[in-house]
Amino acid sequence: MMQGHAINPHSVQVRNIHELYYLRTQKAQPKMEQSEKRLKKQLRVCVATCNRADYSKLAPIMFGIKSHPEIFDLEVVVLGSHLIDDYGNTFRMIEQDEFDIGSKLHTIVRGEDEAAMVESVGLALVKLPDVLQRLAPDILLVHGDRFDALALATAAALMNIRILHLEGGEVSGTIDDSIRHAISKLAHYHAVCTRSAERHLISMCEDHSRILLAGCPSYDKLLSAHQRDYYIDIIKSWLGDAVKEQDYIVALQHPVTTDIKNSIKIYELMLDALISFNKKTLVLFPNIDAGSKEMVRVMRRKGIEQHPNFRAVKHVPFDQFIQLVAHAGCMIGNSSCGVREAGAFGTPVINLGTRQTGRETGENVLHVRDADTHNKIYHALELQFGKRYPCSKIYGDGNAVQRILKFMQTIDLSEPLQKKFCFPSVKECISQDIDHILETQSALAVDLGGTNLRVAIISMKVYSYHRVHTSSQSDGEGKVVKKYVQLNPKTFEERIELILTMCKQAMADAVHLNCRILGVGVSTGGRVNPQDGIVLHSTKLINEWSSVDIRTPLSSALHLPVWVDNDGNCAALAERKFGHGKGIENFVTIITGTGIGGGIIQHNELIHGSTFCAAELGHIVVSLEGPECMCGSHGCIEAYSSGLALQREAKRLHDEDLLLMEGMTVNNKEQVNAIHLIDAACLGNSKAESVLHTAGTALGLGIVNILHMINPSLVILSGVLAAHYENPVRQVISQRALLSAQDTKVMVSELEDPALLGAASMVLDYTTRRTY
Repeated sequence: MMQGHAINPHSVQVRNIHELYYLRTQKAQPKMEQSEKRLKKQLRVCVATCNRADYSKLAPIMFGIKSHPEIFDLEVVVLGSHLIDDYGNTFRMIEQDEFDIGSKLHTIVRGEDEAAMVESVGLALVKLPDVLQRLAPDILLVHGDRFDALALATAAALMNIRILHLEGGEVSGTIDDSIRHAISKLAHYHAVCTRSAERHLISMCEDHSRILLAGCPSYDKLLSAHQRDYYIDIIKSWLGDAVKEQDYIVALQHPVTTDIKNSIKIYELMLDALISFNKKTLVLFPNIDAGSKEMVRVMRRKGIEQHPNFRAVKHVPFDQFIQLVAHAGCMIGNSSCGVREAGAFGTPVINLGTRQTGRETGENVLHVRDADTHNKIYHALELQFGKRYPCSKIYGDGNAVQRILKFMQTIDLSEPLQKKFCFPSVKECISQDIDHILETQSALAVDLGGTNLRVAIISMKVYSYHRVHTSSQSDGEGKVVKKYVQLNPKTFEERIELILTMCKQAMADAVHLNCRILGVGVSTGGRVNPQDGIVLHSTKLINEWSSVDIRTPLSSALHLPVWVDNDGNCAALAERKFGHGKGIENFVTIITGTGIGGGIIQHNELIHGSTFCAAELGHIVVSLEGPECMCGSHGCIEAYSSGLALQREAKRLHDEDLLLMEGMTVNNKEQVNAIHLIDAACLGNSKAESVLHTAGTALGLGIVNILHMINPSLVILSGVLAAHYENPVRQVISQRALLSAQDTKVMVSELEDPALLGAASMVLDYTTRRTY
């Protein structure tokens, strides 16, 4: 959607983001009508590519444009290092992709120093006007932060050609930042990869209605590439028949133009460390920036091109390069590919020096910013080589191209070309996406229960607008957008397969529900190692579910980061983010359901314990001679107060004809359960009342012990039995707790799905803090 004349959101006082959204949607209708008329005329799009790196980002868009000839007319301009033999004559891969190159501009002045870069920009500015005047594009696509791209943006802006800048707003800590931001100021529209980049552009006073949060176009290909089975042939073709998957290194280091001398030193130290590490290594030549000639001299002085452990190449086709990165034991250097694309595969990365300082990275990246010794780099190789990390989707979810194509169709060519800057900075992020609707940050939550397997799409925030919801929806957090329920299979293989099937269905639905899935959270019974995503010991309710790695198969198949934790801990996390525990520093959540569990929040952090069995609150012993618990001990809270314990007592009373009261019936097919016991107590059955009193007292005594041990300020009762236990627990605390603990608040949870919400909170807390 474009900024128009009828209503200017920056010229009226807007009270909140919903009012601003309403104003913008009112403008959208006539724009869409104009857009429909324009579709009868092709939109002429010029894509200008300067080097192998930017072509990998632009190619998916070019293929998308080419596949819609009734809408777009594609023109391709090639310049920069594409046309230099020393850098692989990479224009040939564009021709191999069957794109017609309309113009080839030789714009590089050789010398590989600062002066040569400036002269190259000047030469490009001399040659570009004729080409742009002849092509007369409606839109020029410019990518990234290269000096060639700056020349393109400058020429187009001065010639009144609309510019769509890809991957603006990012931060990398070198001269590239200045070039990238300069291009952003020249550009009329922006397609960014991350939420942070979007916010940076808004802070730079760019019009947020002209910013599209699309993701990185190369991710559209990356997320499907990892599953292809021909990668072994690619590895062998570049590194030899003896090299195995994850037993080689990919090295790609570029010069830092603001600190050439130090970047050459780091390059030399990297090569020394790789020689010492003694693994097969694919080394790519550096780019054409100032300092690259000296780096090549260093490589040749060390004999890398003749070394048996090394293969030095000027260029690898992108499709093959991503397979090499995906299956490498490690990637090392300072290429943006390491901090961006490699994360899609969970490939370990060692980032050397300052060239990528400020980039958002996944947990697969180990930074060696002060790479001043051989030992530092060698030690980093020891730490990273051969590891595998969860797949990261920081830079995209595989739907960038379709967003960008639709965004281009909404550009109104009849509007004035002059840019409008938005002052002051906008605090709230209100960019638009593919359907002029704000995508909500969301998580897939999985609850592995004893009977049912549940998956849900849970959003971070809910906005009230008609196009998403048929009825009014107030602001809030932790909204269950859609839920899926299936019976939990018995075997491990069937269970994993069903989880994947349900998650993939949910991810497909999320696109139509305008939910951006940031990761997967799994809530399960038993003892869990959340650091590694492994269920160590499951409850008896979930058979064949011990020493199971849940994270790896889910992350690999879904290309999403995965978090796993115990259901009691998830309930506590849900309360901390969405419930009564919000803003409370120390509290305890008790789950009262089939079993008894819980979680402890101390100083705003979840307590796991040294062997991950903290907060097994159901197994606090409250009687030395009590009934047997499922854990094998006697007298645990769970043996008195759980749903199974109440069911056991209900059956005993029923067998003795002491349960049913007037008006109560239990047919032969119906199983006696805790509800029948509660109903009988409500109708005055003294035996049932006694059982519930004992259960409430046992739970209350256990909570008193908790109060005396960790002294929380709040106890939250959660689960189906919580409301029945609230008053008995308060009474026991008033009678048995120390005076200083008697004022502790006891509340019943108001959350409908604490396990699902807690699983989602693991994703939303982590990913929104680190990425979006």
